[in-house]
Amino acid sequence: MRRVFGLNKLAISKKAGKMKKTILFALVLMAGVVGETAKALFTFGAPTNLGPVVNSPYDDGSPDIAADGLTLYFDSLRPDGAGSWDIWFTRRETVDSEWGPSEPLGPSINSGYGESGPCISPDGLTLYFASNRPGGQGDYDLWFATRKTTEDPWEEPVNLGPTVNSSAYDNHPSISTDGRTLYFDSRRSGGSGSDDLWVTTRATTNDPWGEPVNLGPTINTNNIDLSPNISSDGLAFFFDTRMPDRNILLTKRRTPDDDWGTPVNLGPPVNTSYSDTDPSVCVDGSMLYFASYRPGGSGMQDLWQVPIEPIVDLNGDGIVDAADISIMVDHWGTDDPLCDIGPMPWGDGIVDVQDLIVLAEHLFERFPPVEPEEINVSEQDNGSQIDLKQGQILAVTLQSNPTTGYRWERVENQDSILEQMGEAEFKPSETGGLPPIGGGGWEIFRFKAINKGQTTLTLVYRRPWETGVEPLSTFFIQVVVQ
Repeated sequence: MRRVFGLNKLAISKKAGKMKKTILFALVLMAGVVGETAKALFTFGAPTNLGPVVNSPYDDGSPDIAADGLTLYFDSLRPDGAGSWDIWFTRRETVDSEWGPSEPLGPSINSGYGESGPCISPDGLTLYFASNRPGGQGDYDLWFATRKTTEDPWEEPVNLGPTVNSSAYDNHPSISTDGRTLYFDSRRSGGSGSDDLWVTTRATTNDPWGEPVNLGPTINTNNIDLSPNISSDGLAFFFDTRMPDRNILLTKRRTPDDDWGTPVNLGPPVNTSYSDTDPSVCVDGSMLYFASYRPGGSGMQDLWQVPIEPIVDLNGDGIVDAADISIMVDHWGTDDPLCDIGPMPWGDGIVDVQDLIVLAEHLFERFPPVEPEEINVSEQDNGSQIDLKQGQILAVTLQSNPTTGYRWERVENQDSILEQMGEAEFKPSETGGLPPIGGGGWEIFRFKAINKGQTTLTLVYRRPWETGVEPLSTFFIQVVVQ
C-alpha cells in the first residue's frame, strides 16, 4: 500500500506541495518536443468487488462507466427487471463516494426481450446497446437511444440498420470519444472464429455508419472474442477471449491512425482461473471495471474494479524523489517506455510535461524496492560492448585461483557511471568455504549503472606484490549506460 514518506506527515505534505509546484513551473518550459509513441509501463492494484448494493445473486455483467465517473451502466439477469437480460445503472455523488442502489432503465430501453452490452457516449446523451427485440435483422442487434439532457428520459431506441447489423448475433458496442468509430463483437461470417471483433466508422456524427470491417487476425483468434472497449485516448483497446475461460486482453497502438499491436493477456490479478470478461476503462485510465465469476462476490457473475497504476518509482529504489525526476529529464522528448507514464498509465508516446505532472503527484511516496535486473558477463564477453540501463547491475564472473596468489583487480573504470558494489565475491568450483590448495573457482564483481555515459571496465589477473610484471590475463569491456 502506498503511503506518504516522513515522520511529520503534515509538514512533509506541505513541503512536497511547494516542491511539486516549483518542479512543474521550472520544467514545464521543456514541453512541446515531438517524439515517437512508446509502450509505457504500468501495473494493476488489487481487484475489489462492487458489493451487494450494486451486484445481485444473479449474473451481472458488461459494465460501462460514464465519462464523469458518476454513473455505471451494466446488464443483469436479476428477476426484478423487464425480462431476460436488462440494462441497469448505479450512481454516486463523487468519484470517491460509494455506489448507490442499482436501478433498471425505463421501459423505453428495457423490454420483455433481452437488452445487454450498454455503452454510454462521452456526453451522456446517447446510449448504445444490444437487443433481440422485434424490428432488427434477426438475432441480437445494435441499437441506440438519445436524450436531450442527462436529466431527461431516454427516447425510443433506433436500430443501427442493416449496414451495421447482421442476421447473426451482434453485441457489446464501444464508441470512440469523437463518436465516429464504433467497435462491437459479432457472430457473422467473414471472421476468424465463432465471434469476432468488428469496427464501423463514419465521417461525422451526422453521417451514416459505414460497412463494418473485421479487426483481423492480429486481434481476433480462432476462439470466441468478445466485449471490446476503446480507451478515451484511442490508444488502448481492451477485450476478452475464451481460452477456454474468458480472459481480458489489451492491445495498444502508436497513434489513432496506426494498426493495433499484438494483444497481451492482462494476467493476474485481473485474470483468474474463473471467467473474467467485459472490460470498461474509465476516462482517465485509472480504473478498469469488469465482470467475473471469481469467489468473493454476491452470487453468480459480479462487477469488479481494479486500479491501473503507472510505475512512478523509475529507478526502483523504493521512493519517488529527485533521482526519478533526473531520469525523466534525461529522457525528455523521447519515447522511453520507463518515463512515458502520462497522461494515461500507458503513456502518449512522448516524455513531456504530462509525464512530469504524474510523477509530481507521487513525489515522496514510498514503494517496495524493486530488485534491480542483473546482467551477467564472463570471459566469453572479453572485448565486447555491454549496454545497460540506469539501475541495472553488471555481474562480471571470471575464473580465479587465489591459492596461487593471483587475484583479479580492477584497474580502469569511471565510478560516476559504473559504481562497484563492495569487494569481489569468491565462488569455489565446489561448494563450501575457501578453495583447497590448487583449487579454483570464480571471482564475481558487481557494478551498478548509476548514470548515463560510456566507460571502459578493465580488470587484470595478477599477484598484487609483483610490481612491474605483466598480468597473467586481462579482461575489458566497453560499457554503455543509457
